[in-house]
Amino acid sequence: MDLSNLQPAEGSVHNKNKRLGRGEGSGKGGTASRGHKGAKSRSGYSKKIGFEGGQMPLQRRVPKFGFKNINRKEYEGVNLDTLQALVDNGIVTDTVDFTVFVENRLATKNEQVKILGRGELKAKLKVTAHKFTATAKAAIEAAGGEAVSLSL
Repeated sequence: MDLSNLQPAEGSVHNKNKRLGRGEGSGKGGTASRGHKGAKSRSGYSKKIGFEGGQMPLQRRVPKFGFKNINRKEYEGVNLDTLQALVDNGIVTDTVDFTVFVENRLATKNEQVKILGRGELKAKLKVTAHKFTATAKAAIEAAGGEAVSLSL
């Protein structure tokens, strides 16, 4: 072994590319493979999201209309037939609260739950949720259960 046949250990060198902008003799000097002039050739350049080369971006070309209420509350709906299915599968017996909805992936921990009136409920349940439709509340109470509203 001598200086003429030294080489790095196997797997220790990852970058086999030429270093850019290190003089003309390297073959990648001058413009450092960035071409000539323009924003892309300069340091610190980053294209903005949605930029279309100066053309009016799609997001600004499309007409806007309507109204978005920033105070709107979104509810995750859970129907009565879903609650009955939980009872039939033996998951709940007498009380259904927010933790049951989260554990059974009917809602996430940050969502608010509204009980909707689709289907029928035969079991006597104490249901705790953020909101109830009138038909759902009536159906729960008709089955002998109780509808408890969580404060928001």
